[in-house]
Amino acid sequence: MSAASVQPPSVDPGAVDALMRDYAGDVPGAAVLVLRDGEPVLRRGYGLAALDEATPVGPRTNFRLASVTKQFTAASILLLAEDGRLTLDDPVKRWLPSLPPAADAVTLRHLLSHTSGLVDYEDHLPEGLQGQVHDIDVLRILEGQDRTYFPPGSAYRYSNSGYALLALVVGEASGSDFASFLRQRIFEPLGMAGSVAHQDGVDTVADRAYGHSLVDGRWVRTDQSPTSAVLGDGGIYSSIDDLARWDAALYDDRLLRPESLRLMFAPATTTPTGEDDVAHYGLGWRLQGERVWHSGESIGFRNVIVRWPRQRLTVVVLTNRNGPEPYPLALEIARIYAPAATP
Repeated sequence: MSAASVQPPSVDPGAVDALMRDYAGDVPGAAVLVLRDGEPVLRRGYGLAALDEATPVGPRTNFRLASVTKQFTAASILLLAEDGRLTLDDPVKRWLPSLPPAADAVTLRHLLSHTSGLVDYEDHLPEGLQGQVHDIDVLRILEGQDRTYFPPGSAYRYSNSGYALLALVVGEASGSDFASFLRQRIFEPLGMAGSVAHQDGVDTVADRAYGHSLVDGRWVRTDQSPTSAVLGDGGIYSSIDDLARWDAALYDDRLLRPESLRLMFAPATTTPTGEDDVAHYGLGWRLQGERVWHSGESIGFRNVIVRWPRQRLTVVVLTNRNGPEPYPLALEIARIYAPAATP
């Protein structure tokens, strides 16, 4: 395990070690971060980032964030809105005109809040697919799906399709590409030096964790699936150290204006989500009372970030294994540091 930062006298970090015991040793591991008042009070690595190389997990180990990526995609759209390049109520077809007529009423706000009704691209991957699909391939798939699950804006259905399209909109509106925009407008300004929207053959992931799955009682590397190259819905790699910088930026105007932050964390849904602990969805964030959070699930990775902004408490758990979901663990860790912050 990597060393933790200095703990408040009333908190025993061994309590977290006990919760994380299944991640310690020669197994796929985890990185855990607890922030209070902007300061890391726990910063620990457990287990291995790569079994074959016996590489230990540390604070700078970069995990594939999977759907934790969506908050960065949403922030990119909000930055472009601040720039005057687009508005949240733009029809998506203003930017992606090849979408079919069924998408005529879909706006960027619908995509951000999972209320577009667009078809899930994962259900329509080409038969015999060789290699991986990318964000542009998601557009091509949706071009052939002239229907929606419901009238846009009338219901909620979690949609990776929508966030893949948002990455393409970022490219169109910025005149750049999604990965470059993230680097130039978010990662570099915030000092997130290890974070990247990973593109195989284009960049490398420093201090990389590789995904693993438990198969017939043994851990095997399962790092990539056919959809792992789609960036907008889940393609960012980052570490707990970089996510501490990201969390800090969500409290002030160093990245986004106060109005943009308010929109990000305000309910954007008016109908039930049907998801546990998700009373509403904001823009890239799940909302439950005073808790804002998001999980990320991809082949070989399970992650979560949970924030209690009023208490200025954040817990991040990143893992490079296919289970279990770390959200309950994050809540247990929060109870150790601030019992009143967990409802």
